[in-house]
Amino acid sequence: MQLEHQYGAHNYHPLPVVLERGLGVHLWDVQGKQYYDFLSGYSAVNQGHCHPRIIGALTTQAQKLTLTSRAFYSNLLGEFERYITRYFGYDKVLPMNTGVEAVETAIKLARRWGYRVKGIREGAAKIIVCKQNFHGRTSTVISFSSDPSSYTDFGPFMPGFELIPYNDAEALKAALRDENVCGFLVEPIQGEAGVVVPDEGYLRTAKELCAAANVLFIADEIQTGLGRTGRMLAIDHEDVRADILILGKALSGGVLPVSAVLADDPIMLTISPGEHGSTYGGNPLACAVAMSALEVLKDEGMVENAEVLGQYFRQQLRYLQSPFIKLVRGKGLLNAIVIAHPDKEAAWRLCLAMKDNGLLAKPTHGDKIRLAPPLVITREQVDDAVERIGKSMRILS
Repeated sequence: MQLEHQYGAHNYHPLPVVLERGLGVHLWDVQGKQYYDFLSGYSAVNQGHCHPRIIGALTTQAQKLTLTSRAFYSNLLGEFERYITRYFGYDKVLPMNTGVEAVETAIKLARRWGYRVKGIREGAAKIIVCKQNFHGRTSTVISFSSDPSSYTDFGPFMPGFELIPYNDAEALKAALRDENVCGFLVEPIQGEAGVVVPDEGYLRTAKELCAAANVLFIADEIQTGLGRTGRMLAIDHEDVRADILILGKALSGGVLPVSAVLADDPIMLTISPGEHGSTYGGNPLACAVAMSALEVLKDEGMVENAEVLGQYFRQQLRYLQSPFIKLVRGKGLLNAIVIAHPDKEAAWRLCLAMKDNGLLAKPTHGDKIRLAPPLVITREQVDDAVERIGKSMRILS
């Protein structure tokens, strides 16, 4: 901790725990104490820490070939592209590394489609986004953030975005009247905002409104996708198919940065050679790991487990009947509690107490705590975790 403070940028405020090992739903610190991981790397570790099949794919491929760059073909990229496009039902995929790189890629694709296909005049394309969004922290992405901690003193900002309220179909309908709109970028559930779940039917209505206005529906499933909400994608709850699908985080099972953007030919083929790319995007190591990460999600029933145990987990949290839990919300194993307490630091203090009781979670936006364990968790482990959360709540009395 002292080394990080002295030599690292102060752009994070971690809990005071130093971790050195992980397996399944558990983490261990340097003193050997075991914890439940209820953050899961912001849903990057859906498959559990150090899943043996994913680690096997990593180590096997790492001894053969890790990187070629896209200047050459590799024996795995085409195989991965075929696998993931069939997996999600799209014509094409554009692989990248981090989540925000995939968001940036989707923005470029939507704008290019807007000019080349929809016929928007040059320089006028607009993308609609939602307030309280979190899509990353690049200069472009913070240009449409409504969180002052993301954008303050980082301007000037990128134009071409319109902010509307989340979960408001009428606001979207009004914004879509602008013929220069090329895309609507949305999180199916707003994760960083505190696991804000929209009303049932909102996403389906949003997709229908976009289709009627000839606007691309862009789903950021980086945190909500790959089984986290009890469906392979969160938009699957409403049978919505995105025009552009953005994936990341658990696409590698938490092993290394892998992200992807999926779309059909009329969108994806608007970009030609030399117009977008990444040195590491689609590298052989990432391809091997990502295919394994996707395989184990289906083979081991993790999506179904997230649905069943997510409902059970929320029920058990409500049974705690703590006066300090204002609200329990979520889908699948993406959940949050909203803390009601006069002390503004109550959520932070509760997370410290949970750490002491062997469970790791982190507050967001002051009074909200995300509770999102790996999808391999069992019913017995859920019961144990809820007991630890209940015990920790006593410090707020």
